[in-house]
Amino acid sequence: MKRTITFGGIVAATGLLAAGLATPAQAADEVAKDVLANTNYAAQQVAKFWYGENKANLINATPYNVETTLPAKHVSGGGPAADTKPGVVPAIGDEKKAASKSKNVNLPKTSGKVFFIGADKKPHWCSATSVQSQYRNLVATAGHCVYDTESNKATLDKWVFIPGYYQGKTPWGIYVGKTAYTHYDFDVYEDGDRDYAFVTVYNGVLPTGAAVSKDPVAFETKALAEKAKADIEANKENGASRLWIERVVDTKKIGPDPAGSEVQKTDVTRAAFKAVGNNASKGYPATYAPHTGVNRQEFTGDNAKQAWETAKAAAKAGNDGVSADGKAYFYTSGGKYYKHTYWIEYDVDYVLHGRVLWVGLKDVGRLGDNVGGQGLAYNQKVGVNVFVFGYPSGSHPDGNHAYNGKTLKWSYGKTFAAQVPAIKGEELVGVKSSFTGEGSLGSAWLLQYKSAKRIGYLNGVTIAVADRDGNKRIDTSVSPYFDGETYGVYKAAASLWSGKIV
Repeated sequence: MKRTITFGGIVAATGLLAAGLATPAQAADEVAKDVLANTNYAAQQVAKFWYGENKANLINATPYNVETTLPAKHVSGGGPAADTKPGVVPAIGDEKKAASKSKNVNLPKTSGKVFFIGADKKPHWCSATSVQSQYRNLVATAGHCVYDTESNKATLDKWVFIPGYYQGKTPWGIYVGKTAYTHYDFDVYEDGDRDYAFVTVYNGVLPTGAAVSKDPVAFETKALAEKAKADIEANKENGASRLWIERVVDTKKIGPDPAGSEVQKTDVTRAAFKAVGNNASKGYPATYAPHTGVNRQEFTGDNAKQAWETAKAAAKAGNDGVSADGKAYFYTSGGKYYKHTYWIEYDVDYVLHGRVLWVGLKDVGRLGDNVGGQGLAYNQKVGVNVFVFGYPSGSHPDGNHAYNGKTLKWSYGKTFAAQVPAIKGEELVGVKSSFTGEGSLGSAWLLQYKSAKRIGYLNGVTIAVADRDGNKRIDTSVSPYFDGETYGVYKAAASLWSGKIV
């Protein structure tokens, strides 16, 4: 559903305007707000999850590949219009205007990766960037790199931003997401025109040490163990990881416990069998009788004695007739030859194993103080040049593996108006870019990027890519058009304090 608020008419942009010249009103019901980690303890456990086990979850994370590549025929002309006057919010360190020219492209410190657990319960990542805010604690990325469009849960689990991430290295720390803000139309209708999100983050943290431990917990049924495992994995406020269930035969319990639970018939020694008896007449609990027993074998035929003696010798039975392993008993009775083996049905438990991460953390300060923050531009004209910064990964449709997602990359091009009905995108912008979709979701589109200062104005985020000319090479990235409603979502998030987690 498209819902547009008019802010005193549409004014075509002739260039970037100074911040404060245009401040569109924002209806409260246009902004959707969802909590990611609402307590210090919850945030600590999220950070520990990613830092624990030698950062295995970070290192093994894969690029998010949900709603990524669009069929070429679904990208067409048309596109956006400004809903009020153009406006900007200056970047951190650029509050006073200063001209700057540079032929070199220095990569921004503000870019990084957001990590989270997807609907498949596995770790994934997208691209993202730090942006200007009152408390220097704001991150911008694609909406579906925050909101779980696969399982329809409110948000993706264990969400963090790591600027400058490289192969397990977190040079400026991990910043745990506190609260996510997006447009109501994306939150409810998954409207592609509003596929962006602004996330407040806590102060960054770095580890001071780590350890793992978890005592196993036994459950009487597999169903109970699986439920406990699912509950632990769904709880954001714990550092549990690598949970697995082991089926264990409990030799201290004969018969099912409780009644109706699983048992396993197990061969036992004669001594163990005699210790419990095989029927109630010997004074043992009547419940044992159905769960103990003897397998009786009689040796018959003309050579019965020889066969019995051969079997006895193979079992290394002594003078008392008991085999060396204690599990067979050979005897004669009435001129006949017998071998007995014994069994008991023991209760079966399901034991939940795993790890709880104990990671020491230290505070490293606010995101914007450490890496800076890009400005924001909205209601800008289409047809201007932008830099796109992100971590593309994956292959082109022809199989060419152009990017590995390990390092920050950039592309440069002129924006054009676009529509993509497949994702409910009526007012989008595109730019020529060879970035493949995996990993580049959430990449920052920066207007007037100053290479010397490494700052510019965020004016889009990659939400999908396409091969528009059909040559099996990705050639286009697509973003929502940032208008007054985008600014309203940004403004709702940009003045909120997050604080420390340690």
